[in-house]
Amino acid sequence: MWWRYAQIEQNGRSSAKPNNPKPNNPKQAKPKQPNSSQGTVSKPQEMKQCPCCGLRFPADEGVGAYCSAEHQNAIDPKGWWGAADWLKSPNFDERPSGMPIELVLMHHISLPPGQFGNHYIADFFQNKLDPNAHPYFQEIADRQVSSHFLIKRDGQVQQFVSTLNRAWHAGASEFFGRDRCNDFSIGIELEGTEDLPFQPAQYLALKELVTVLKKQYPIAAYAGHSDVAPGRKKDPGIHFDWAYFSQLAGIPARQLPYGLDKRS
Repeated sequence: MWWRYAQIEQNGRSSAKPNNPKPNNPKQAKPKQPNSSQGTVSKPQEMKQCPCCGLRFPADEGVGAYCSAEHQNAIDPKGWWGAADWLKSPNFDERPSGMPIELVLMHHISLPPGQFGNHYIADFFQNKLDPNAHPYFQEIADRQVSSHFLIKRDGQVQQFVSTLNRAWHAGASEFFGRDRCNDFSIGIELEGTEDLPFQPAQYLALKELVTVLKKQYPIAAYAGHSDVAPGRKKDPGIHFDWAYFSQLAGIPARQLPYGLDKRS
């Protein structure tokens, strides 16, 4: 009975309007509105949400948009790498349902051919290439292609398509009896040409990227565009050092089915 009467008494208190209530703990008292001599009201702290884990944290903490360096250096649940610059391309579609990502394909590209350090590759992958900026662009400006990643000559990494989606980089291709390599691969473009070596910074960035991809996906093999489209493509070309790449990134020979020799 005492519990019942206590409920009635408590409900009566809850429904009654308070008459200038005072908190029991002075520290929990609601601060008065400041007058001109007391300064301004402090604003709520700005918060961010980590794309990798969803954690909300103060905007002046964390690493960039991420709550930690560990999460920045991982592929987030939407297929984006926090350490890359994101330049999203419209040139992608969905992978076949349930298709695992098992292949990494290496390419090279330069726009205009043989020129480096500009924005034209990004423009090309984003369908923004100005056909009047260079005579060569008139041949390719209307093509809709993309790659998941581009590694610039200085090692800067740009991402254009989520790893969860199918980028349009391989075209007609065949990998040991499996066609449509775009379905199950990730495309990495290296800024370069057939007749020039790649830069040390590019190999180091490639190592970091591949290390992250290996943790996220069941990568079984690494190959060049020329391996899966022989006679049609020559990239990454004779100057790509497969043996050095294998040693640097810790990739066993069995995952390089076309061998360690340089090839075009």
